[in-house]
Amino acid sequence: MDITSLYNVNSNAIKEALATGTNGVRAAEDKDNVFDSMLNAAIDNLNTTNSYLSDWENEQVKFALGETENAHDLTIALEKASSALQYTIAVRDKFLEAYREIMQIQI
Repeated sequence: MDITSLYNVNSNAIKEALATGTNGVRAAEDKDNVFDSMLNAAIDNLNTTNSYLSDWENEQVKFALGETENAHDLTIALEKASSALQYTIAVRDKFLEAYREIMQIQI
């Protein structure tokens, strides 16, 4: 199983990998660029997830202190944080699965 089986992945590196087909013929520098872009996308996703979690905690504090009159902002922040966290966990699980599979390869 590979990471391309995830749904709604917007990384350009994955789209390019699918476009090149299964032959996998690329220059060494193209492979470095793909790895760099995937790493940068993963870091950006982690930063976004942290931001959503922080926003949710801020909304909780505002709601608890009575600074917010509607609970919609809290609910929206909770759903954003939950979705981002679930996505991050799914990507982490796929990377760990791929790592374990690579480690089991006999040399």
